[in-house]
Amino acid sequence: MCGITAVYNQNRVPVHPEVMQSMTRILSHRGPDDEGIYIDGHVGLGFRRLSILDLEHGAQPFSNDSGQVWLIFNGEIYNYRELREWLQSKGYVFRTQSDTEVVLRMYEEMGEDCVKHLRGMFGIAIWDKDRDLLFAARDPFGIKPVYYCQTADGYMISSEIKSLLVSGKVNQEVDGQSFYHYLTYQYVPEPATMFRNILKLAAGHALTIKNGELNIKAYYNVHFGSDESRSFSDLVEETRSILMESVSIHRNSDVPRGAFLSGGIDSSSLVGMLQRLEPTRTFSVGFEVPGYSELDLARKTAAYLGTEHYEVSVSAKDYLDHLPDMLWHMDEPIADPSAPGIYFLSQLARQYVKVVFSGEGADEFFGGYNIYREPLSLRMFEYMPDNIREFAGTLSRLLPTGMKGKSFLERGSLPLHERYFGNAKIFDDQEKFDIGSMNYAFRSAREVTAPLYKQVAEFDDTTKMQYIDIHTWLRGNILMKADKMSMAHSLELRVPFVDLKVFEVASKLPTKFKVSNTSTKLLLREAMKEFVPPDVQNRRKLGFPVPIRVWLKNEWYEWAKEMFHSAGDIPWINPQYALHMLDAHREGKYDASRKLWTLLVFILWHRIYIGNCNGWSDMLTAPSAHAVYR
Repeated sequence: MCGITAVYNQNRVPVHPEVMQSMTRILSHRGPDDEGIYIDGHVGLGFRRLSILDLEHGAQPFSNDSGQVWLIFNGEIYNYRELREWLQSKGYVFRTQSDTEVVLRMYEEMGEDCVKHLRGMFGIAIWDKDRDLLFAARDPFGIKPVYYCQTADGYMISSEIKSLLVSGKVNQEVDGQSFYHYLTYQYVPEPATMFRNILKLAAGHALTIKNGELNIKAYYNVHFGSDESRSFSDLVEETRSILMESVSIHRNSDVPRGAFLSGGIDSSSLVGMLQRLEPTRTFSVGFEVPGYSELDLARKTAAYLGTEHYEVSVSAKDYLDHLPDMLWHMDEPIADPSAPGIYFLSQLARQYVKVVFSGEGADEFFGGYNIYREPLSLRMFEYMPDNIREFAGTLSRLLPTGMKGKSFLERGSLPLHERYFGNAKIFDDQEKFDIGSMNYAFRSAREVTAPLYKQVAEFDDTTKMQYIDIHTWLRGNILMKADKMSMAHSLELRVPFVDLKVFEVASKLPTKFKVSNTSTKLLLREAMKEFVPPDVQNRRKLGFPVPIRVWLKNEWYEWAKEMFHSAGDIPWINPQYALHMLDAHREGKYDASRKLWTLLVFILWHRIYIGNCNGWSDMLTAPSAHAVYR
């Protein structure tokens, strides 16, 4: 796990070494073990290394024997050994044991198509001097981030936005459309970012820069295809086998490993499989509010499985004190309250290990979210005449916010593509007018999901929801926060569920094997029952509970009030509307915690990245004096 950055000057002006150094060193948390910079006239490559494989010989930028091809690589390739054997059979000679060299040799053998054969997580940039070509790619599911932007004199690429900002070539400006999408999703969906003129390379995509022109194309597309001919028991066996294989190959490392452990089946299954292969250290986090901690459940699972277990409990003050640092590492505002949990978990785990396993992706691949059962609960609306459904929708709009049944009527009256934008929907379009500037004609959140719905028009609603989440929620929220919060502590986080071979199996599961009226992940639970304690197998999804609802009424109320009062200089926020919402929440009129948190995260992020910056040099270090931002 590392940090990469690249610069391409289309005017053939030599890259300035000091700029390249600044862009690279701001990524030191992603790679504290080593630094490498290579400048070839108008092209520069920068690399920060977190040593995981071939500790002695894995330095980068890495070149081929002739020095004509140079590579920087963030991530891990789990099938590198079989690829290495295949390349050796074709006559390639290796000088290291690293997966980095395998990626470079694959490029030598098949050019840009090499990424189609890589099983793993990665952000890659390759400078091919002979072809005057800069090539970059991101892994199929977006586990590792890759950002890029066009400047007045060329292009830049990096693992993190802050690396692009310190170049001095990009203005720190909020993108209005991204802000309005953020209000819906609690993150900015790819390929946009919260910064104007900075973009994410979409998952499963590659870009090339040649003769000053940038081109982007997909090399991998997600496909579902239910296999109704297979029996439940056959698919259980296949799922168990492929997950065990995935966990096994994800163990590739020359440093200590561990695993995050919550009270749910996903992390418990990973730990159970990992413990079959090697003694495992496990790490859990909880919060100092009754009913908002899984520490007891995780502790029992750890004892059952026999792991060496560690845990941390987080207070309201701990959470708030570290929030500026978290948002600096996040680059963009991501208003998922569980993100700090990964931050504190990673801080704990890094004291003992350098690689950690985590259960991200199981819900999206195997049907784990309770919302995936919604098409079953709303089926009654399918039999209603159109005028009755329309009346239900009208009635829902008349009911007061927070009233029981309002959301049910609203969702039942709408077709899926009009109500489901992914796993989080924070504000609707009308609320956005009340919250932000009236001067921006924003486009609806539907513009993000409409093309995706067209691609799965023939599938059932649950599969459509999975497809939407894989392209939005998983990439923009789940995997992004996992990467940024773990790398904040120089910890490599691996996600064995998010694997090409695992998805090949999961994508063929009939919906009846994923969800029912009473449960989720039906087949996965059965496949994993031999690895987890009996009480875990059918435990309902807890969703990593974080007590922001309670804290915003109590410990955080005065802080939140001050934040909103001081937000008058931020043109995107209406402080009076936010303050009214805060008081309604405190008085218990309705639960506005997620909406309040979305606004608070944006305000604090804005102060760190936009309002508090007097030049790119201010970005060189994470915030240390937290009081400045409170």
